[in-house]
Amino acid sequence: MHLRLLDKYVLKELLYPFIFGVASFSSIFIASSLLFKIVQYITTYGAPIPVVARLFFYSLPEIVNYTFPMAVLLATLMAFGKLSSNSEIVAMKSGGVSYYRIVAPVIAVGFVVSIFSVIWAEKVVPPSKHIAKQILAVEIRGNVKPKTQDHVVVKTLSGDTQRITYARTFDESTGVMSKVTIEEFQKEKLTRVQTAKKATWKDDSWILEDGNVFTVDEKDGVTSKAAFRKQVIPLNITPREISWEQKSINEMTLGELRGYVKVLERQKLPTSDLWTEIFMRFAIPLASLVFALLGAPLGTQRQRSGSSIGMGISVIVIFVYYGIMAFTTGLGKGGVIPPLLAAMLPNIICFVAGIFMLKRADY
Repeated sequence: MHLRLLDKYVLKELLYPFIFGVASFSSIFIASSLLFKIVQYITTYGAPIPVVARLFFYSLPEIVNYTFPMAVLLATLMAFGKLSSNSEIVAMKSGGVSYYRIVAPVIAVGFVVSIFSVIWAEKVVPPSKHIAKQILAVEIRGNVKPKTQDHVVVKTLSGDTQRITYARTFDESTGVMSKVTIEEFQKEKLTRVQTAKKATWKDDSWILEDGNVFTVDEKDGVTSKAAFRKQVIPLNITPREISWEQKSINEMTLGELRGYVKVLERQKLPTSDLWTEIFMRFAIPLASLVFALLGAPLGTQRQRSGSSIGMGISVIVIFVYYGIMAFTTGLGKGGVIPPLLAAMLPNIICFVAGIFMLKRADY
């Protein structure tokens, strides 16, 4: 069998199970959680159907993102289960094709899906989650009550000057931010830092009280310091707008997360949960690659059996994988183990298991 023809054949066997996997696992997620919530929004809050439909649409990208690795695993199990039960793998190996060469197209698919998942998780999921959150809060629940929030971050851009305003606490009802730090950047270089006990919204302006201004140079550090009692800051955003602009960790892009980490690190605050989330943005997509590596030998069977067993095996593997992930990420966010290890440990375990099983399958 010509190698290029072999690749096309294996990829064809993977295509339809992969599409089926994305659709079936997405349906399970939708039926088990999202559908129940949507019905609740209609019955409890009287949400209009068009609004609920928009919420459903913007909730889908996150669900689909989780199904990519699952679909790769299911597709690999079903494809190799079929090839094995029909003795096609034996025929290929009899024709001089090594088992590793047969598996190569699957590994390539896992790698491509992993790269696509990283882009999907960065460009599509965070903005869609933020919009879904706003639809739920504003259009369905009508949540307009004042809020008190911790660790508020507001980014503004004026010409070449970027300002990051950080407040330890923020109370929308009183329009007060406490323990405020404002960092100013010129062409991504920190040039000035302002700190104050609080900032108050008054007469359509934010007024800093009891603070200091530091001029900063990259080489020399702090070059000057000046104290002030009151000072208006160029922050053209109302307390209500600050509340709506705040994003949860899983609504932020990688760039926003890294910026948030830098702000908290300068405040000497813990960042283990943020670093764990950053590494998870790569760990979950990478699962597509390790699942491809693991699924091929699992699907290769010596005995004839239907490929329907693939669904059952994939559910078990997925359950174990996400069980380990829940445990390790909890440890990582709590600072018990390094965030990188916490995010990658499930993939490392699956990778080692996949390599071991590949060697055993290459008989």
